[in-house]
Amino acid sequence: MDEYRKSVEDRIVDSYKRDEEMMILVFAQWCVNNGLDPEALYLQAYPQQQGNEQLARAIALTVPVDESGFISDDTVLGVLSLYGNDDLAFVITEAIAARGNAEK
Repeated sequence: MDEYRKSVEDRIVDSYKRDEEMMILVFAQWCVNNGLDPEALYLQAYPQQQGNEQLARAIALTVPVDESGFISDDTVLGVLSLYGNDDLAFVITEAIAARGNAEK
């Protein structure tokens, strides 16, 4: 029974890590799509996490905006909130507001 429980726990952890990587990729691609630097925004929210390997991998997987599908502001904020990235969501909200002010 202990082996079964350990196996289930391992699968849950692996699934969470894959989903977390997808969340980071959505964030990074949203930044690219909006002409923003994902690393700079991430460091505004989490200055102590300079050199984050997951973020670097996600940035390497982004594509140019003309090759990317549309990612709405609500989508990126929703994905961030699912993982409790409130600090990053706040920084994104500020970037959205700044973009809105620049368009006026």
